[in-house]
Amino acid sequence: MKKTMLAALMVGPGEIRMVERDIPVPGPGQALIRLEYVGVCGSDLHILEKDWGGRITAPHILGHECAGVVAGLGPGVAELAVGDRVALEPGKTCGKCEFCKTGRYNLCREVKFLAAPNTPGSPQVDGAFREYLAHDADLCFKLPDNLSTLEGALIEPLAVGFHAANQGGARPGQTAVVAGAGCIGLVSMLALRICGVARVIVLDVMDNRLAKAAELGADAAINSRDPAAAARRILELTGGRGADLAIDTSGVSAAVEQVVRALKKGANLVLVGYSPDGSLTIPLREVINNEITLKSVFRYRNIYPMAIQSAAAGLVDLKRIVTNVYPLSEAPRAMEEGLKNKAGIVKSVLKMR
Repeated sequence: MKKTMLAALMVGPGEIRMVERDIPVPGPGQALIRLEYVGVCGSDLHILEKDWGGRITAPHILGHECAGVVAGLGPGVAELAVGDRVALEPGKTCGKCEFCKTGRYNLCREVKFLAAPNTPGSPQVDGAFREYLAHDADLCFKLPDNLSTLEGALIEPLAVGFHAANQGGARPGQTAVVAGAGCIGLVSMLALRICGVARVIVLDVMDNRLAKAAELGADAAINSRDPAAAARRILELTGGRGADLAIDTSGVSAAVEQVVRALKKGANLVLVGYSPDGSLTIPLREVINNEITLKSVFRYRNIYPMAIQSAAAGLVDLKRIVTNVYPLSEAPRAMEEGLKNKAGIVKSVLKMR
């Protein structure tokens, strides 16, 4: 096997450079993964653009939505074999704290998450915009024969969508609103469907994203450029009753305000969209007066097996979310276009070979 690999390295804000790096050697309990697809997440674009408020230090390799093929095994790994196709859960937690021990490991303070800001003071971890990655074997989930590694790379965002639906108490017969029709909004819509939600209304200000939502099965895809009109339309669609549940994936104050106004009394609101500068505001008067229950989402927990099984059973078509595929060698162009063409790109992935 060759000794070096190609990697896309962030060398400063807004700048990606292709470099050669040594192929890692898997340690005890690790597998060496020859990556095949890596998704470009909104957080990757935020970090590239602004260093995530100074919490990420260049040089740094981005990317955490990934899948590939096992190319080697470190000592003590028995559950995987060379040639297995796997989706990687990107966060390694301590396994000892109260959150890990109670199953809420996504809240672990010692998590080491690929390419993302970790706990202040803990080391940042290079991500998956590279050909090979050594990763803990127990965080590598085998893919069924009928799932491609492209779909495997999208299990990570799908897990976020499932966690959002779970946090909102999604159940059969409900009407739900999803604000934002980017990748996380779309997987949230799909997760709501799997949970039995009867009707899903999707909001966005970009018509191409609304078209993608309609293509994937949204019952209504509403341009929310006029927030008041969008809220009125939701009330019309629900016979004046309002929605049972809303998931905001936009992180935009105006979007949160309009969905709050379109919820029925006693409904649930789940906040997924992240505002790196902390500027998100919530109309608390309406929340309090209508006894809206607020929940939030930080990544996910205990969801990868269910997400993989749902995709394998044909309950979601993850491939149709992808709108742009770039070879790894064109990662600088992929990131530049992601920053400049947010209106035109719904979901980009890097094809590693």
